[in-house]
Amino acid sequence: MADEAQKDPQQDPSVHTPRITFYRMIPTARPPQRADRSAAGSLPTRAFRYCEPVCSASAFGHYIFPPIAFSLVWDGNGFTWSWEGGSGWEPLKVAQFPHFATYFDEHVPSEIRGFSPPFLGALQEPGLVQIWTGLMVRTAPGWSLKVGPCANLPRSQPVEFYEGIVETDRWFGPLITNFRVTRTGVPVEFRADFPMLQVQALPRTVLEERGQNDTELVPGFEAWRPEDWDDYYDRVVRPNVAEKRPRGEYAAAARRRGKETTG
Repeated sequence: MADEAQKDPQQDPSVHTPRITFYRMIPTARPPQRADRSAAGSLPTRAFRYCEPVCSASAFGHYIFPPIAFSLVWDGNGFTWSWEGGSGWEPLKVAQFPHFATYFDEHVPSEIRGFSPPFLGALQEPGLVQIWTGLMVRTAPGWSLKVGPCANLPRSQPVEFYEGIVETDRWFGPLITNFRVTRTGVPVEFRADFPMLQVQALPRTVLEERGQNDTELVPGFEAWRPEDWDDYYDRVVRPNVAEKRPRGEYAAAARRRGKETTG
């Protein structure tokens, strides 16, 4: 029994390790949510029914929400910000999440007190802001986390989020990201009930240079193989010459394969 109790869960295949583990530090923050095939209900019905590539990309990963509703204004030189429940606009340099520093110090070991992560920070580059999601993340061994804007979700605010990939199986720190405000003098609003980011777990092997450089170019038609022409006929010609053209054939086949895999 002693040997069993000392098993390392990272090495023991009988112990399940979640692909992603989210640590919520701000207790009022909305938990991450699995991304959905409709891109939070924004996809046109025809795309949702028939365009499997769009639906699959939309559903890949998890939505991350702002931990509070807040607004920013950039005047071209600096930022001011306000938040839900606040008393008005304040200059933004580096800001803690409202009332979080006290809560943090009350709940952490003594040697960690005073080191709560900042919520927002204006960076030195014009229009750039860093935001903390209120989360920390671990991934299973060999997995990294891609952080970026939500796939196929319309962007109604003048904000561009940067993308990043973090080795979250080796680095345990605040889940932060940067974004650029692209218009001056206009309030940019972040809703606590609307996705801000999408995170996706990636096996680190797909990021290796050797694999990313493992490509080939077919330079022209003369190099096509018979099976390439057969596939072209099946995917492009046959549906157009059929008496009744099937709709969403790729989507239906991909969904069948998905059911077989998960089943």
